[in-house]
Amino acid sequence: MKCARERKERRKREREKKEREREERERERRKREREKKERERRKREREEREREREERERERRKREREERERERRKREREEREKEKKEREREEREREEREREKKEREREEREREKKEREREEREREKKEREREEREREKKEREREKKERERERERRKREREKKEREREKKERENRKG
Repeated sequence: MKCARERKERRKREREKKEREREERERERRKREREKKERERRKREREEREREREERERERRKREREERERERRKREREEREKEKKEREREEREREEREREKKEREREEREREKKEREREEREREKKEREREEREREKKEREREKKERERERERRKREREKKEREREKKERENRKG
C-alpha cells in the first residue's frame, strides 16, 4: 500500500512538476510573445517616427525650394523693373537731349535770321545813305552849275551893257 501511495504521490509530484514546467514554458512563451510584440510595436513606432521625420524633411525641403523659387522670381521681377526704369530714364534723357538740341538749333536759326536781317537793314541803310550822298552831291553840282551859268549870264549882260555904253559914248562924241 505504501508503495502504491508513494507511486501515486510521485506521479502526482511529477504531474505537478510537469504542470509547473508547462506553465513556466507557457509564461516564457507569453513573455517572449509580449517582448516580441513590444519590439515590433517599438519598431513600428520608430519606423513611423522615421517616416514622419522624412515627411517633415521633405516638406521642409519643399518649402525651402518654393521659398528660393519665390525669391528668384522676385529678384528677376525686380531686375526687370529696374531695367525697365533704366530704359525709361535713358529714353527720357535721350528725348530731353533731343529737345534741347532742337531748341538750340531753333535758337541758332533765329539768331542767324536776326543777324541776316540786321545785316540787311545795315546794308539798306548804307545804300540809302550812299544814294542820299549821291543825290546831295548831284544837287550841289547842279546848284554850282546854276550859279556858274548865272555868273556867266550877268557877266555877258555887263559886257553887253558896257559895249552899248561905249557905243553910245562914241556916237555922242561923233555927234
